[in-house]
Parts: sequence; C-alpha cells; structure tokens
Amino acid sequence: MLYILAIFVPPLAVLFTGKPLKALLNLLLTLVFYVPGAVHAAVVVKGHYDSKK
Repeated sequence: MLYILAIFVPPLAVLFTGKPLKALLNLLLTLVFYVPGAVHAAVVVKGHYDSKK
C-alpha cells in the first residue's frame, strides 16, 4: 500500500511511515523534480518495512 503511495504521492507515503522530517525533505525533492522524491520515498518505505521485521 505504501509503495503505491510512494509512486503517486511520495511525501504522504513518507509521512505515513512516521518520519516527519524525512517527509519535509521528500516534499522538497518532489517539488524540485518528481523522480528523486519518488525514489527517496521508495527507499524510506523499504526501510520502514525492513525495520518492522
């Protein structure tokens, strides 16, 4: 679910992982150019799922 959000709304996906400062960084990356924001969101979401295991 978060991976789908990471593609369409990257800052929201990062915010749902519980990391508000990374969400602000992601918002900045997404505003500058969309692709770095989406990649950053995917990395943060993957780290979130890895830490839950």
